[in-house]
Amino acid sequence: MARDLQTGRIGVYHCGTIPWGIPMRRLTVLTAASAAALLLAAGSALAQEPLRIGQTVEATIADGDAQSGEDYRYDDYRITARAGQRLEAVMRAQDFDAYLALYADGETEGGALAEDDDGLGEETNSRLRFTVPAAGTYVLRARTLGGLDGGAYTLSLAERPPAPSAPRPRAIRLGAEVSGDLSSGDPEQDQGGVYDAYVLRARAGDRVAISLASEAFDPVVRIGRAQRGGGFEELAMNDDAPGGGLNSRLIFTAPESGDYVIRAAGLADESAGTYTLKLEEGPAAAPTAAIAVGDTVQGELTVEDGVNDQGVRADAYRFQARAGQRIAATMSSEAFDTYLQLFRETDGGRVSVAEDDDGAGEGTNSRLAATLEDAGTYVIEARAFGDGSGAYTLTLSETAPPPPATPLAFGETVQGEITADDPKADDGKGYDAYGFSGVAKQRVQIIVRSGDFDSFVEIGRPGEDWEALASDDDGLGEGLDSRLNFTLPEDGDYVIRAMPLATDGKGLYSIQLINRGPEPQPGSILVGTTARGALTEVDAVNDEGAYFDAYELQAKGGEKLRLIMVSNAVDALVEVGRVQDDGGFESLASDDDGLSDTHAQLDWTAPEDGVYVVRARSYAPGAVGDYALTVEKQP
Repeated sequence: MARDLQTGRIGVYHCGTIPWGIPMRRLTVLTAASAAALLLAAGSALAQEPLRIGQTVEATIADGDAQSGEDYRYDDYRITARAGQRLEAVMRAQDFDAYLALYADGETEGGALAEDDDGLGEETNSRLRFTVPAAGTYVLRARTLGGLDGGAYTLSLAERPPAPSAPRPRAIRLGAEVSGDLSSGDPEQDQGGVYDAYVLRARAGDRVAISLASEAFDPVVRIGRAQRGGGFEELAMNDDAPGGGLNSRLIFTAPESGDYVIRAAGLADESAGTYTLKLEEGPAAAPTAAIAVGDTVQGELTVEDGVNDQGVRADAYRFQARAGQRIAATMSSEAFDTYLQLFRETDGGRVSVAEDDDGAGEGTNSRLAATLEDAGTYVIEARAFGDGSGAYTLTLSETAPPPPATPLAFGETVQGEITADDPKADDGKGYDAYGFSGVAKQRVQIIVRSGDFDSFVEIGRPGEDWEALASDDDGLGEGLDSRLNFTLPEDGDYVIRAMPLATDGKGLYSIQLINRGPEPQPGSILVGTTARGALTEVDAVNDEGAYFDAYELQAKGGEKLRLIMVSNAVDALVEVGRVQDDGGFESLASDDDGLSDTHAQLDWTAPEDGVYVVRARSYAPGAVGDYALTVEKQP
């Protein structure tokens, strides 16, 4: 076991052998002075601490951070707020296009409550303004607009003053054309900028074309319903009308009879000046043709086609479906970039169910899949992404429920093959499914290798509605092979899906399931001591796939400490936080490059008396090797 030093002990987890037969390494204890002579490596800061109103943080998005597939990397911050509180989050970055999104706590895989790209009006910086719908905890996601390249950024959260009372909207009728003037005295939108409001009375099914033009600013037109307390429920909006230019034109179909509020505003917060708002009878909607599940149709987009509510030329196809029916629609064209949208028809109009641009894999073809919760009439809208016309092919098919999973034993390596006859995931990828049983807190590792395609692996629970709990593309760090480390959240059965990253991938592969045992328990470290350890493949793994060792540290409130991690083998990252009641880890502070370009040094002040956890980890997922960790008082 690890040696005691002075009056305390230092170590990483349990030495010797723990259950599941995993041997643990031994550690050597050094003095703080001797650690200063080591030259070792580092990674990107992972700012995960709660974000308080009035706080500004500096952080970095880089390799090793959480990511949404291959779409973007992100840091998540928890914020707590009162109902009705008006908040403003600002994210600035020089190295990438910043993007902010707000989610309900625990629902970051669903749709965002609010989001922003360039709301600050300063190149690629973001400003997200929102009114808190209910008291509680929310998640603010600071991310790249797209891609996995990141960099340093600042993020601030501030409270905005109460909104001024909005005047009663002016009435406007179909066929009217009015002139207005945006000025600083007008009411302000939640997302920023002033607006003028008009109210239109419409019957269910009325189709209205709303045009907003200005030479003084870039206009944006919105339509919605007034809510109690002065709120506004947006139903549709348009910034730039199809065909180019900055003026707005919105085609809107009233879902039910009643009053609708039209807002005339500018794209930028500082927008001001005169404008013209015009209401006309909307153009004919795209006619719908019948299509049955199992049909393939040859169609063509032309300038004579009807337009949808966004004013875009589209063909529409109507079909009947059963409750729980699983369908897939694919659209391909050599003439334009295709786009699909699925709607359910209701008494109040059409409700969007799903949409897709390039889901059919590489290229510009589309594929959307959905499980239809309700029986009834559905409409598929086939159109171009942007401008485009020409011939296309549309196929509507029924997809089978997931097949039974093939049992996969721990320690077993199985050879498989992805073929055209395999079941398809919602994104069109063929896959093979494997099942196993495990217990809560058990760590498993799944490795998929292939010489024929870029492999991809997911893990989830059995059932017809598949939801991946975790996934990996190139985690093995050896070309295109995958390695997924995952800690089971509860006892029960699990399913692994082995598949290609691209929808057209096919060929041979191997899959291996490894039992890595339960999560190791942390050792401890004292102020003024140094631990020398090694990251190995039997260590704990964080959500980003990086191995780490954990040390408990007793600290007093206000105590100023310096944490140094150096390594000649890995890019070192040091992190301090607390274990939560549910067993999760709350990161309070972290550092990548504080000592040098590749060495970590974190100066940290304990917020209160208590036991904290220091994590010594690698910046890159899957990196292993020796390191030294020092905890000392700040000079």
